[in-house]
Amino acid sequence: MAAGKSLDTSHLYEGKTVRSGAPSRKKLAGKMTGNSDIPKDAVPEVHVPTFVESLFGGPLIPKMKFLPADRMVQTLQLIGGGLMMILAVLTYLVTPADGTFWNTFAVWIGFDALGQILHLLIVVSALGAGFYGIFRRDARGLLASYVLFILISLRFAASKVTFETGLLDELGEGWVKVLLVIYAVALVMYIEVTNGLIRFSMLDTSIRTGEVYVMNVKKVLSRYHISLVITPVIATIVALSTLMINVIIPWFFDIFDPETARRLSESVELTSVYGVALGTMIVFMIVATLFAANIPLRIQKWRESMD
Repeated sequence: MAAGKSLDTSHLYEGKTVRSGAPSRKKLAGKMTGNSDIPKDAVPEVHVPTFVESLFGGPLIPKMKFLPADRMVQTLQLIGGGLMMILAVLTYLVTPADGTFWNTFAVWIGFDALGQILHLLIVVSALGAGFYGIFRRDARGLLASYVLFILISLRFAASKVTFETGLLDELGEGWVKVLLVIYAVALVMYIEVTNGLIRFSMLDTSIRTGEVYVMNVKKVLSRYHISLVITPVIATIVALSTLMINVIIPWFFDIFDPETARRLSESVELTSVYGVALGTMIVFMIVATLFAANIPLRIQKWRESMD
């Protein structure tokens, strides 16, 4: 050290208080002996996975916390609630209890009214779970609502389309199919809008908390608005093609052989559930062909080039 310089550095700390860093509570808890209580915040949180989480490698629907809903999310909540009310009414009208296993069980035990009671109870439960999922933005409630709406539409012993509520029993076959198409489109749109509600809640929360930065949010919203128009159109075309197969096939054969077309139009197979099954197969084959040709990607690229 150069001559004339002092080794004393006490002047650097004049008027200052020097303290050591706070010890780690978890480290101290590990050194504690005797019967001393360990502080709760020193114990690490351990999540023991459930049986379902162990099977799927994680929670099916994780718990999510969102900020208060913005205008877009509130709009989706109102649309989703309205679609759910329409879907519940149509579900009760176009899906009678005939053919369900709960109605079969009620008939088996000799208490026929139990089938109708359980049928109505499932619709009400789907509504309750849906309202909870929509306005609390809880995906678990929405999943329960989806399952109940799909469960009530399943048939195990019925092979006819019938209305037994007493309100629509005079409708013709054409109106029956129109109502079934509206029901199918309402179900698809209910699932689409409520899923969009959760996705946009996640996006809005991430943007407002600074977790992500999204450029041109209005463009994202406009594309979603366009998809809300395209989705019901496609769903309507698919449902009509499936249910009207007994009209489409005879019309196609009428170009080549009118006699064969007439016989097909009177065919029991085409006018029953077998015709619906055939229409479903044909429609899904067409959809699979479009995906194999990568048509959706081509449409997306065309839309991006237009923008």
